[in-house]
Amino acid sequence: MIISNEQKIRHETILIVDFGSQLTQLIARRLREIGVYCEIHPFMKAGNILKKLNPKGIIFSGGPASILDENAPQIDENLLKANIPILAICYGQQALCKALGGQVEAGHDREFGRAYIIPKKKCALYEDIWKIGEKYQVWMSHGDRVTKLPKNFVVIAASNGAPFAFIENREKQIWAVQFHPEVHHTPDGKKLLSNFALKICGCSGDWTMAAYRQQSIDKIRAQVGDKKVICALSGGVDSSVAAVLVHEAIGDNLTCILVDHGLMRENEAENIIKMFNKHHNLPLILVDAKNLFINALKGIIDPEKKRKIIGHLFIEVFEREAKKLGGADFLAQGTLYPDVIESVSFSGGPSVTIKSHHNVGGLPEKMHMQLIEPLRELFKDEVRKLGKELGLPDNFISRHPFPGPGLAIRLPGGVTQQKLDILRKADAIYLEEIKRAGLYDKIWQAFAVLLPVQTVGVMGDNRTYEFVCALRAVTSVDGMTADFYPYKMDFLAHAATRIINEVRGINRVVYDITSKPPGTIEWE
Repeated sequence: MIISNEQKIRHETILIVDFGSQLTQLIARRLREIGVYCEIHPFMKAGNILKKLNPKGIIFSGGPASILDENAPQIDENLLKANIPILAICYGQQALCKALGGQVEAGHDREFGRAYIIPKKKCALYEDIWKIGEKYQVWMSHGDRVTKLPKNFVVIAASNGAPFAFIENREKQIWAVQFHPEVHHTPDGKKLLSNFALKICGCSGDWTMAAYRQQSIDKIRAQVGDKKVICALSGGVDSSVAAVLVHEAIGDNLTCILVDHGLMRENEAENIIKMFNKHHNLPLILVDAKNLFINALKGIIDPEKKRKIIGHLFIEVFEREAKKLGGADFLAQGTLYPDVIESVSFSGGPSVTIKSHHNVGGLPEKMHMQLIEPLRELFKDEVRKLGKELGLPDNFISRHPFPGPGLAIRLPGGVTQQKLDILRKADAIYLEEIKRAGLYDKIWQAFAVLLPVQTVGVMGDNRTYEFVCALRAVTSVDGMTADFYPYKMDFLAHAATRIINEVRGINRVVYDITSKPPGTIEWE
């Protein structure tokens, strides 16, 4: 987890050195789940941060590069001289071996996806987890592989495609694996990371969401002082938790602004205001900007252009409202990690924007405010835990994620008021049926999409030429991977029949059965 370098660290720390893997944050997530505090730093800065952190252990992440490339990311030698336990993962293993005199080659059998390794020697890292000679599933993702071990390293376990899949130097307390223990597809991966952090590094596991709450409050107070903050309140879980957290830190120096851009779900704005008036005494302004947004989106088909238009208009509205309030120095918003990083720019560190409606790359220069993003390093389920810690009601915390651009990106093709009305009604019926069937809390995210095609149908004695509605529902733990929810056919039949009968403009409903595998970030 990244916090200000000036902020006092209150917990034992694991340093995660980021070589650009899309899964790096999952390593941090697994450590947090076992109560271990950690910070992620890009490989080019990790050596300099070492003394300030005084970590109890170091983890080298995977990465998209080849260690054989001319400008491949390298391990800072200061990390290898720190004399603290090291765990190297995937690219981290290859970089480690090369740095210590081993050999890495390309062109061997590649392994992507499920693989099976067989332990050969006893090892503290898998103590009480694996047995010698038995076969265990792991998740591989590599083309290059280690072909010669550095001095004093031994093989602990091997797979068909990676004879050095798991190696160690017991004397130096260095372990390296070719597979990814951080993903759910390595069933024992979390236990391996737990052994590393708790048993080998000696962390006590005292980091909690209560601690994160207090650290965030301290950080916000130090950053803001007695200045004014406006919060971009969308009504979703993320922005709501961010608003309550900032309000707890600075009180009425915060003003929340809810922009009704006409792209919300049915009765969304009314429900948000009702919830905040009932449970939290936050200064809240509702801005009716429906016409502004919908007019600006007319004729726009490209989804990225939609996001950028919506993002720019949000900035304009916030800036205008801030002036009405006499000015504001900060803009707070509920940016999460999956909103932030898709790949790595090694020249500037791991921060590439994937959702342009979030201001993850900073605000425009003309907007004289600074960003406050207190949830930037959290996953969705962690935000929910924080919301519970802050006293938000359970039925609100459990709400499905809903992206900032709202229904605009669930309308492939042009945005019109007619299509928005059709989609809003269909989406409301779909969610109503999910809740009625007791499935809402079993599904991570569900929504309807109005496809940009119309089909001929027969309804009663008449032919129709109307839109196709797609229904989507996925299960997920962290939003980084997802799988479709296996509805029973009678549920789909009932929901589809209601939508077709009650929503004029739709004559066909389909269910979208796709999954989001490990390593992909984008999710709407």
